[in-house]
Amino acid sequence: MVKFSNSVIGILNLLTLVLSIPILIAGVWLSKQANTECERWLEKPVIALGVFLLIVSLAGLIGACCRVSWLLWVYLLVMFVLIVLLFAFTIFAFVVTNKGAGEALSNKGYKEYRLGGYSDWLQKRVNNDNNWNRIRSCLQSGKVCSDFKSKFLNDTVDKFYTENLSALQSGCCKPSDDCNFTYENPTTWTKPANATYTNTDCDAWNNDQTILCFNCQSCKAGLLQNIKTDWKKVAVVNIIFLIFLIIVYSVGCCAFRNSRRDNSNWKRYN
Repeated sequence: MVKFSNSVIGILNLLTLVLSIPILIAGVWLSKQANTECERWLEKPVIALGVFLLIVSLAGLIGACCRVSWLLWVYLLVMFVLIVLLFAFTIFAFVVTNKGAGEALSNKGYKEYRLGGYSDWLQKRVNNDNNWNRIRSCLQSGKVCSDFKSKFLNDTVDKFYTENLSALQSGCCKPSDDCNFTYENPTTWTKPANATYTNTDCDAWNNDQTILCFNCQSCKAGLLQNIKTDWKKVAVVNIIFLIFLIIVYSVGCCAFRNSRRDNSNWKRYN
């Protein structure tokens, strides 16, 4: 059992060490290639994750293989903190994504999204001007609406209304249905003359391809719907990962006890 627990911890940390290298390389590559706000935002957490995995896996590998008790103790402490943080994030993700859903429209293949339907915490994040400016830059540089226009450019108005649009396409790339604009193409719509609207998104709409509905509440809601869907998936993966981490932590505890006992025996007889 002594050798088994140490061997398992050693093998798992060797695999993690190997995994951390391409992650770190990817982060450095992103920092060299970054041309957009999105890529510059992504590079830092990728590099941080690579460095974190590298250091933790080295501590676990050396501690298990060389029976270094203090390194195993540090490794187990970090693992415990990671388990607690992952558990807290999983609960948080389920709570903040519990509200919000698309509104089905009569005779339309797509849904529309309202910002007020989502959790207050998420609403505050996207209503912050600094946050939204960065997000909007990401959406524009990601060509969300350019690809949307290319894909549905040849649609007639009747065909367009039957399309199954994504939350971002529905919220950011076309006006809200209750604006009653006249369809010309997926990203060009004619406003009725002298019309007044209760929906502020109708006034925010602009046929300029760099503006469209990127300043609309519906665009923010579409983003939150994407986040909700993605976070739900991440939360499920986190549960599986948590189970794995708890098993590894338990084996690590065995390796730590074995290492301390071996060190005590060595001191006793030398």
